[in-house]
Amino acid sequence: MRSATTERTALFSGMIAIGLVVLVSNIAVGYPINDWLTWGALSYPLAFLVTDLTNRILGVTSARRVVYVGFAVGVALSLYFADLRIAVASGTAFLLAQLLDIWLFDKLRRQVWWKAPLVSSILASALDTAIFFAAAFAFTDLPWVTWAIGDYGAKLAMAALLLLPFRVFIATLPAEWQRPRAAES
Repeated sequence: MRSATTERTALFSGMIAIGLVVLVSNIAVGYPINDWLTWGALSYPLAFLVTDLTNRILGVTSARRVVYVGFAVGVALSLYFADLRIAVASGTAFLLAQLLDIWLFDKLRRQVWWKAPLVSSILASALDTAIFFAAAFAFTDLPWVTWAIGDYGAKLAMAALLLLPFRVFIATLPAEWQRPRAAES
């Protein structure tokens, strides 16, 4: 049986993880790897992994809590460590994309194990990429459209690659935690 303390610990861990992913990604987006990609594209998809694991294990309500608190922590830290425009663009894109991810995951949760995390991450990543790059870099001299294309390509690859840790993490949980929570809508 799941204890309330264990569920609170899992929820708090998700909140901290999301906040750190947002902070690291907001700093890393300022460092291009090449003309097509920034380092933020490699760290940000971890937010979808955390959200999807929380949604799968604790349910929609807990996943939303993780996103709201992680959003607040991540944006607050980003305002200190990153550019204001990046922080605002990131916060807006993050919140809308994560809420879409949670909704889609919940709708697909009863299908084959990989479908909910993969489809929700792919579609939410498209929304995140479009909002973030347009809001953060439009009307600058930076190659933001190129970065957005590269970023989305990296997010697609990461969505597929992160299925392995998703599956492994779920498999290592006690039996009562492995069953997906019922759809909440």
